[in-house]
Amino acid sequence: MKTAQVLFFGLLLTTISCNQPQVNQDVTNPITEQEVLDVQKVWGEGIVAIGKVFSEGGDYRAAAESHIDNLYGFQMGPVLFKPTLASVVPFRTDKTGALSYFVAGNPDYPEDHGFAIKPWISVRWESTGIITSETMAVAMGHYYFTPADGGDEVKVEYSFGYQRDSAGQLRIILHDSHLPYSPPEHH
Repeated sequence: MKTAQVLFFGLLLTTISCNQPQVNQDVTNPITEQEVLDVQKVWGEGIVAIGKVFSEGGDYRAAAESHIDNLYGFQMGPVLFKPTLASVVPFRTDKTGALSYFVAGNPDYPEDHGFAIKPWISVRWESTGIITSETMAVAMGHYYFTPADGGDEVKVEYSFGYQRDSAGQLRIILHDSHLPYSPPEHH
């Protein structure tokens, strides 16, 4: 199993590296698990902040653009973005598609209702595992969103991939998110 993981991770690294020409390949500064945890925390705080700006009548679109610009690697090339609640256009590779998912309002993505403007009051992460290397990290697990209206926490499955940009900052290059599988009831 360990060999298969290494081979898969190596293939994933090679594939993504070929599509990311502006990536910092500085192997003297390998990505750490703590850096991934820190970016996850900042990501969750950003989603909460976008919803807060929305609730207060502020420029939530600008807040979402800032969130994307600060955390995602769109300036490096395509980002593999699979939002939780999308089925008509489930895969997106540009900032426009990600922004639409977070704040809605784009007629090219009519199913988007603005995930970040729900709003949420907290996001907590439970990683099943984080694999790091010199140039990339991948994390998988659950994250939980607490609605501002006091409803139950929403459990979502995630896989995120991270790579350093040319300035050395960790960037999200894979965002894959799903609601947990619910098997059909047998009668």
